[in-house]
This record gives sequence, structure tokens and C-alpha cells, in this order.
Amino acid sequence: MDAVTYLNSKVIKFIQENVIPLRVPFDAQTLSADFNIKWTPSLVVLDLGGKEHHRIVGFVSAEELIPSLLLGMGKSHFELDQFKEALARLDELLRNYPESTSAPEAVFLRGVCGYKSTHSPKPLKESYEYLKAKYPESEWMKRAYPYQLL
Repeated sequence: MDAVTYLNSKVIKFIQENVIPLRVPFDAQTLSADFNIKWTPSLVVLDLGGKEHHRIVGFVSAEELIPSLLLGMGKSHFELDQFKEALARLDELLRNYPESTSAPEAVFLRGVCGYKSTHSPKPLKESYEYLKAKYPESEWMKRAYPYQLL
């Protein structure tokens, strides 16, 4: 990824503005073991407390890295019950990268965030309908299938 993805100006800008990158050699035993790194590249999205919320294993193109990192950031906020922040990151992903491989999961998670923040089933149903229309063959459409009953 050094020769392609990390040289992309959009990736550089996104990383500089949004994350604290830390490069750890795969054979750095303590951290590799702590984060169960078995293959490179492995990107792990952590919260400020060092808890993992998202993992990317293998090469990722410049076009897919930013949406994947946005998804990881959204998942971090979601798992910390910071739904407003999670929705902001997921909306950014869906607005700017609707064709990315991260988009279907973002739609699913957006529905769950909406439900958890309002206790209304409406966001779940909306996420199902959106997945059905835009990403009908995705794994996340299958996971949202029960929401059609709401």
C-alpha cells in the first residue's frame, strides 16, 4: 500500500485530518500479539482507549481506504453509544462514497444507530428498504431482512 494507496493525496489529507496513524512492523512481538496481527497490511481502528472497533486486512485501494476508515470511525462511535457522531461519519461515507464496498454496512449500521438513538423502528425499516433498492445482493441486505417485517 506504500507504493499506491498511501501516496494518494486524498488519503494523505484524510489521514492527517482524521486519524492518528501508527505503523507497527508485523514482527513487533508485543503489539502484533496484542492486536493479533497475522498478515500485512493490517489496519486496526482503535478508540482513544485503545479498544479495537474495525479491522482491514490486505491491500486496500485509495478509493476504498477512506470509506473503510470512515466506517471504522462510525463503528467506534456506535460502540461507544455516541450515535450522533456515528451517524455523521456514516452519512459522510454514504454521501461521498456510495459505491464503495463499505457502503452497505454503513447503511445497515445507520439504521441501527437511528433505532438505538430514537427507539423507533422506522430507521431499521428505512435501512432495509435502502439496502433492498441499492445493494440487494449484499451481505448486509441479508442481515437486515427481518426489518422488512417492521
